[in-house]
Amino acid sequence: MWLNGREQSMKSERLQSVIAQIKRICRKRKMDCDQLEEKLQWKLHICSENNFPTAAGLASSAAGYACLVYAMSKLYGVDGDISKIARQGSGSACRSLYGGFVLWNKGESVDGEDSRAEQIAPETHWPDLRILILVVSDQTKHTGSTVGMQTSVETSELLQQRIQTVPDRVEQMKQAILKKDFHTFAEITMKESNQLHAVCLDTYPPVSYLTDISHHIIQLVHAINQDNGSNMVAYSFDAGPNAFLFVQEKDVPIVSRVLCHFYPSSDPHFLRGLPMPEKTDYQVDYTTFSELKVIPKALKFIIHTKPGPEPSVKESCCELLASDGFPKVNSNDDKQS
Repeated sequence: MWLNGREQSMKSERLQSVIAQIKRICRKRKMDCDQLEEKLQWKLHICSENNFPTAAGLASSAAGYACLVYAMSKLYGVDGDISKIARQGSGSACRSLYGGFVLWNKGESVDGEDSRAEQIAPETHWPDLRILILVVSDQTKHTGSTVGMQTSVETSELLQQRIQTVPDRVEQMKQAILKKDFHTFAEITMKESNQLHAVCLDTYPPVSYLTDISHHIIQLVHAINQDNGSNMVAYSFDAGPNAFLFVQEKDVPIVSRVLCHFYPSSDPHFLRGLPMPEKTDYQVDYTTFSELKVIPKALKFIIHTKPGPEPSVKESCCELLASDGFPKVNSNDDKQS
């Protein structure tokens, strides 16, 4: 296996679990015995490449395992719900197998068999929703997501209280998405992000993913919303310092102009992804942001994207190649899909 050109060990328990599950389902399929045995004896060459930073709190493991499971399901002819398999590689990977807006059902079964992903709306449901990913750091985070969450479950009293409110929050978020109620969507998103990181700090020993720049971004978002009189933009931070800003398409020119003002960069590739509007007639009165300072080079770059579609072979998510006589799974992780 190669990740971004570097050879990796195949001894990972999560990786082996995913491969074993795919092969187990393959064995259950009714096909010619010789053909089945031949497939199960194939040697796998797995090449995975990210077009965004790895292990930096940008869901690279979710993208990677979702893409790998999807590619292997095509290779072995496995049909049906494969989100449960992806979950064994990375919990969030089960959601990444679907496009648009996806809910991870925790399920009730002790063996986790009914813990799977469910699409609640396709990417076409809210076509003008955009995402600005602010990359503060592209370095590997000091505490992995899995380790951090396991420690929180064991030590955080706040997490135990938070669990009681999750079902109501999930339902509120679903309704906000279905109604395309951006103001409510933004408020719940930011509160959820804040609670996640409050739990991290309540963990013992505490886990701190946010940096000074992360906190500056939070202040800036609230300043924009206060100046606008309603929620124009929402922030969300995963297990890392990098911010996901949700904004409606019509407001991208305004928000991007403010971001470039407070986080100026001379990098010609600073703005990446979907085409970014270069000009807008909207004039920003920066006197309303007087308490916030300009921080040059605070961000590595900004990715402009949107909720992606479901993966498909046609979109080159999976490419099967012959290499030294063995089948090869070429898993290209794409943040958008």
